[in-house]
Amino acid sequence: MDPGCRHHAVIGQPCQPVASNIICSLTDQAGPHPALTAARFSHHSTGMDLPGIIEQMEAGEQDRALVVLQSFNKEMSQCFTFSREDNQEREHLGELLLNFLNRELQPSCLLACLETVRILTRDKHCLDPFIGRSAMLTLARYAGIAIDQPAHTNQGLLEESKAADLEDGDPGALLQEPPPPSENPDQEVIVEALKSICNILLHSESGQVVAADLHLITGVAERLKQWKRPTWNHEVGKLNKNLLPLINMNSFDTSTASCLSCFPGNQLEATLCLCWPDPLVTARKGYEGVPPEELPPLSRQQTELAMEILKILFNITFDANRRKVDEEEAAEYRHLGALLRHCLMSRADGEERSEEFHSHTVNLLGNLPLLCLDVLLLPKVEQGSIEYMGVNMDAVNMLLEFMEKRLERGQKLKETLLPSLNLLTESSRIHRETRKFLRSKVLPPLRDVKNRPEVGNALRNKLVRLMTHIDTDVKNCAAEFLFVLCKESVSRFIKYTGYGNAAGLLAARGLLRGSRDSGIYSEDEDSETEEYREAKPHINLITGVVEEEQPNPMEGMSEEQKEYEAMKLVKMFDRLSRF
Repeated sequence: MDPGCRHHAVIGQPCQPVASNIICSLTDQAGPHPALTAARFSHHSTGMDLPGIIEQMEAGEQDRALVVLQSFNKEMSQCFTFSREDNQEREHLGELLLNFLNRELQPSCLLACLETVRILTRDKHCLDPFIGRSAMLTLARYAGIAIDQPAHTNQGLLEESKAADLEDGDPGALLQEPPPPSENPDQEVIVEALKSICNILLHSESGQVVAADLHLITGVAERLKQWKRPTWNHEVGKLNKNLLPLINMNSFDTSTASCLSCFPGNQLEATLCLCWPDPLVTARKGYEGVPPEELPPLSRQQTELAMEILKILFNITFDANRRKVDEEEAAEYRHLGALLRHCLMSRADGEERSEEFHSHTVNLLGNLPLLCLDVLLLPKVEQGSIEYMGVNMDAVNMLLEFMEKRLERGQKLKETLLPSLNLLTESSRIHRETRKFLRSKVLPPLRDVKNRPEVGNALRNKLVRLMTHIDTDVKNCAAEFLFVLCKESVSRFIKYTGYGNAAGLLAARGLLRGSRDSGIYSEDEDSETEEYREAKPHINLITGVVEEEQPNPMEGMSEEQKEYEAMKLVKMFDRLSRF
């Protein structure tokens, strides 16, 4: 990225692919240095004579062009705002640069041209020369991410794009044939071309459509497969990684399963160096049979790349759990679920980075169809594994610990807690073993009948407190989780939470009179402890605890006094009904 970029990419919980607040930090875009003003970057104040530069470029001599472009690039290296008065001149300069890029150039002149393109593409109002198919293809070839498509060769693609651009009046259509499609060995050239493409995709939806039509995502995927090669520097890998969220995956006319199979799932597997000792069971190459807790942490580079891939996968699968999937898609989702299980059980270099990595993993797991989440339970029970009902519960236990950690932090619960809590809720609803395991951890047999359900530091107490949270989504999600763990039994739900805390969910479902809501669960087992059975007749159903007997407030009153209090109460009810 440009030295001016000081931002880092973050992920929220987008409902639509490629949110603008995610991608704005991934290019060489940045605000100007505080000490600099927009006025300083006008070519009038810097001495940059655009007409003079254009005149030298039109002459077509590389040496003269090199001198003026290097001077321009030096002066404008920190320029991020541009004068509208010069738009036409900058567009013309862009056209001339693309003409140069389609010639045989000296290495120094080639690099200077691409640096200038990178600076010009910062201006979202002057992108017309760069968003045509031929222009994008030229930059993609210099970036090493252009591909040969089976349906037609790059030559055919170029001719087709020229014809299309001519119809649209695109000046880039007059360009000559770009350099050969072989990957450019000059990594400075690759970096500059990648930065330019990032800028174009950030500012232009038309550019995103062209990038998708040229299948640049496939070229990026091929490049990412080579990220471990010592010949590639870290900046090339980082820019390819940052380019991923900028390519709109929805522009592909293909199924989700195809996207998963041809790109991101395979990239995640390659990034984490995984093998498949058993179907749908992963292991790290060279560490087969080693317990997850004994595996070395992932490198910083691996973690960063894996998180970017998880973001792309989230955008691809954002609606998967809300629609019916066919067998092919289900197989791909189960394959992806196995990879995500490995991510969940892996550690990064540092607790904070590990939590961020697991957060992206949990977000993506929440997108998968519920029936495909059984892959979390597939690994065999081995020494050191958490076993319940003969099933390996390591992944489910990790999810529970992750959820509790977010709950204890207590900040931005809607964004940080709900993804894991929703995932545990829906997993419990579908998978009997998961529900029983979580119930044993969250709602163990009730012995404390003297303290209210919301009082205490146990996980049950913390979740019951959330049932009266000010945020409706947080409140409903916590109540739903506990209700599912109670197998949607009203009496059991009240037993563990108290009628007062449970009333909100029960009223919303029309269950205030009792009975069980719809759900497929096994037969109830007797879970009452001896302590609870003895105290049950004395428990206040509203509060959920045994309370001391209160004195009769009407004791010692005469019949007249009792009648007076009764009439007073009737009047109060009458007044309340009027309001």
